[in-house]
Amino acid sequence: MADEVKSLDGLDALAGGVAEAAVAMDMVEAEPREPVRDDLGRSYATGKRKDAVARVWIKPGSGKVSVNGKDMPVYFARPVLQMILRQPFTVAGVEDQFDVMATVKGGGLSGQAGAVKHGISKALQLYDPSLRSALKAAGFLTRDSRVVERKKYGKRKARRSFQFSKR
Repeated sequence: MADEVKSLDGLDALAGGVAEAAVAMDMVEAEPREPVRDDLGRSYATGKRKDAVARVWIKPGSGKVSVNGKDMPVYFARPVLQMILRQPFTVAGVEDQFDVMATVKGGGLSGQAGAVKHGISKALQLYDPSLRSALKAAGFLTRDSRVVERKKYGKRKARRSFQFSKR
């Protein structure tokens, strides 16, 4: 019986120590993030999706988006791809407040649109760290790691086998 009392006293002491540590952690708040901007007032980020890699610069402006030297409606002609590029601004609530200049290589148009979206999101949170929570909650800061599976030898595609013939 005395052993049980000793062990309970030990648990109380342990719980008290954990509580004190938690209070100490609350007193030491995380440092607020600092904006990251270059000499021209721009923020830079790299976005990736599938095989596409986008280099994105954002700066305060009128909402003009330029991809590989072309306007967004010219480069991404499909309305769905244009909508994908506008999503980070909508979620952050800063539509038509930033100009975007992006260069993108690799992949197809859908992957490139995803890469530019990822780059815009990362650049926005670097420009204004207060936007990070909204962008992170929407999942725009996470790199979608799904890529095309490689083809294996002895297979027609990555997993598809040649047609089997019994005779």
